[in-house]
Amino acid sequence: MIQLYYRPSTASLIPHILLYELDTPFELVLVNSGSNGQKSAELLQLNPNGLVPVLKDGALVLYETAAICLYLIDTPKGQRLAPALGTPERAHFYKWLIWLTNTMQSTLMAYFNPGRWVQEGNEAAAAEVKARAQEKVHSMLDQLDSEMARHGGEWFMGSAFSALDPYVFVLCRWTRGFSSRPARDYPHLSPYLKRMLARTATQQAFLAENLVEPFV
Repeated sequence: MIQLYYRPSTASLIPHILLYELDTPFELVLVNSGSNGQKSAELLQLNPNGLVPVLKDGALVLYETAAICLYLIDTPKGQRLAPALGTPERAHFYKWLIWLTNTMQSTLMAYFNPGRWVQEGNEAAAAEVKARAQEKVHSMLDQLDSEMARHGGEWFMGSAFSALDPYVFVLCRWTRGFSSRPARDYPHLSPYLKRMLARTATQQAFLAENLVEPFV
């Protein structure tokens, strides 16, 4: 059986939702923080970076959220959650997946952990990093909102739900504490986030992780 190593409300929420969407049996394994944050001995044995999510499927141990998503859509059940191979739509699926993980998620990590990017104890510099990261994420939310407006569909790729939707949803959710204009305040993202919250898989994952309001 698949095992998903997670911590609540982190990037592991993305494959957590996806596994429920696929109706795939799996076991959740909560990773407790050690004295050095996430980098507990248990987790470091699975991922030398000390981060979740980690997915185990038999002898396979896989980390990096986007890689886990790609692995899951390559399973028989997962094929319906991505456009057909060799199509322009599949190429755009890859483009957005890489953009989400390399551009938006990495910028959000700078927002949440600004002290990692400055000299230790330089609170003024850390505050500036956080403010600049929020500004950059605003432009990314504009891009997501414009894409939803362009095609007018219910889901991020249009009429069909895909594995991109849990990714977009979770990253948008991370903006809920922004000092100005979180994702829920954008005209096309707002109803989209409500549709995501209404999905059974999202509700199952939120319940399993004991997440509380505000959800987005």
